[in-house]
Amino acid sequence: MKMTQLAATLGVTLLLAGCQNFDSNALMQSGAQAFQAVTLNDQQVKTLSDQSCQKMDSENKVADANDPYQQRLNKIAAALGDNINGTPANYKVYLTKDVNAWAMANGCIRVYSGLMDLMSDNEVTAVVGHEMGHVALGHTRKAMQVAYGTTAARTAAASAGGIAATLSQSQLGEMGEKLVNARFSQSQESQADDYSFDLLKKRGISQEGLVTSFEKLAKLEGAQQSSSMFDSHPSSSARAEHIRQRIAAGK
Repeated sequence: MKMTQLAATLGVTLLLAGCQNFDSNALMQSGAQAFQAVTLNDQQVKTLSDQSCQKMDSENKVADANDPYQQRLNKIAAALGDNINGTPANYKVYLTKDVNAWAMANGCIRVYSGLMDLMSDNEVTAVVGHEMGHVALGHTRKAMQVAYGTTAARTAAASAGGIAATLSQSQLGEMGEKLVNARFSQSQESQADDYSFDLLKKRGISQEGLVTSFEKLAKLEGAQQSSSMFDSHPSSSARAEHIRQRIAAGK
């Protein structure tokens, strides 16, 4: 067992051990679930992502095939490609005024119509490329481990009160929300920016949209937003400048 895995398992177990009258079976279960969270393999992550994405789709208004938003996204999808490192990509639009986009480790890519209203096709393409980067670089895999680990720990704790330690539909929805609103580190955001830049260049798409999309997001920063898109570290302005420098350098 890796030390980080052992620490994660013991951390949750010892935390729950501090609760008085905690069921020893639930305590053992929490440790097993915490260990399972940090050792999820790629297939398990994809399976959980499938379930979370399906739950998110059921709770949102999804554009149908004839909707102008979906037809517009189909063109963007054709430009970006139909897979992420071999994982088939599945593009859909949520009809909502919210400004957001996200992707999960199973290739589930969702773009909100509010973002499409705000941005040009080139800008939406750049943003989607960024979200694909989080998948390709393993960031969403780690986010799923965190989301599942938190849900598993809370489920185990609740089992002391007689609640079954299984992932219900509401817990799948909660886990999906955690993934959608996951806060990535500064280095992860920068890596995803560079991934999008490189992908756009490889596909013969202008990288300028990556700059202007950040500039538009910068104008919205500071407002009360629930989307992780606004939890930007570094700031959108700094990210735009980084891409401008890459464009100027030609690499």
